[in-house]
Amino acid sequence: MKPLPSLRQLSYLLSLHEHGHFGRAAVASFISQSAFSASIAELERVLETSLVERSKRHVRFTPIGEEIVVRARQIVRAAEDLHVAAQRSYEPLVGSLRLAAIPTVAPFLLSSILPAIARDWPRLQLYVREMVTSVACEAMERGAIDCVLLALPVECGDVESINITVDRLILVAAKGQDEMASPLCNADDDRLLLLEDGHCLKEHALAACNRAASEAEGRLVASTLHTLVQLVDAGLGYTLLPQMAIDAGILGGTRVETRPAQGLHAERMIALVWRSGHPRTSDFRLLGETVRQSVGGDAA
Repeated sequence: MKPLPSLRQLSYLLSLHEHGHFGRAAVASFISQSAFSASIAELERVLETSLVERSKRHVRFTPIGEEIVVRARQIVRAAEDLHVAAQRSYEPLVGSLRLAAIPTVAPFLLSSILPAIARDWPRLQLYVREMVTSVACEAMERGAIDCVLLALPVECGDVESINITVDRLILVAAKGQDEMASPLCNADDDRLLLLEDGHCLKEHALAACNRAASEAEGRLVASTLHTLVQLVDAGLGYTLLPQMAIDAGILGGTRVETRPAQGLHAERMIALVWRSGHPRTSDFRLLGETVRQSVGGDAA
C-alpha cells in the first residue's frame, strides 16, 4: 500500500499557502525552516506531484497544488472536528478555543467578557485575536478561527449565531461644526466620515444614512474609531459611533459631541457567530450566554 499524507504535512501545506513564504510558515508552525521544507518535499514525494514552485523571493502554488490545498483544508478541518467531538463527550468548553473580535467591539467589551469566561469556564484555554470583519469571517470559513464576536447585520457566510446585546449608533460632530448634522446624514456625501473597507461599521453607517456602497468613496477614511474621532474633532466631517465606544470615553479630551438625529434610528446587534454545523455548536451557545450575561446584554 502506498504511503498516505499525514495531517501534519497537510497542516504545513496550509500554513505555506497562508503565509506564502517558507520561513514565515515554518515560524508559524513552530518548527525549523529546514524541517518544514523537508516535510513539504516529502508530501510532494508521497503525492508524486509538484505542489509549489520555489524561488528565492516567491512561492507559487501549481494548479494541482491549489487543488490539493482545498482538499487539505477539508481534511484538516474534519480531523479537528473529530477531536473536538471527542472532547465534548465528557465536558463542555474544555481545551483550546480561538475567538476573534472586531476592532469596533474588542476594546470596549473584552475587559468585562474575558474575566467572566475565565470564571465560568476555568478549563477553557481561550486564544483571542482582533480582526476586521471580512478577515475574521474568512478565517472562520477556513477553520483558522472557531468563532467571532461581531456586529450584525453582516455577510459572513453560512453561520449560526447567538445575540449578545443591541448597540445604538450615535451621530457625532465637532462643537460648532455641522450644526445641521441630522439632515446631513441623508444629504451631504463629502462630510460623512467612514471606516475603511473590511469594517462592518462602514456598512452599518451607510445603511443608517440611506447611502449605497457606491456613494462611499469619501476623501477621508480611517482604520480605527480613534482616528475617526480625531478627523471629526478637526472639523473635517461627522460620523456615526457605537454607543459602547462613547460610553467607554472615546470622546474624552475632544470637542466632539453627540447630536440629535431626527428620524435616524440606527443600531447594530452584537453577536457571537460560528460556522454552521460546527461540532462545538453547544459550546458556542454556552460561551455566548456567558458573554451576554457579562455585558448585561438586552438581546434574546
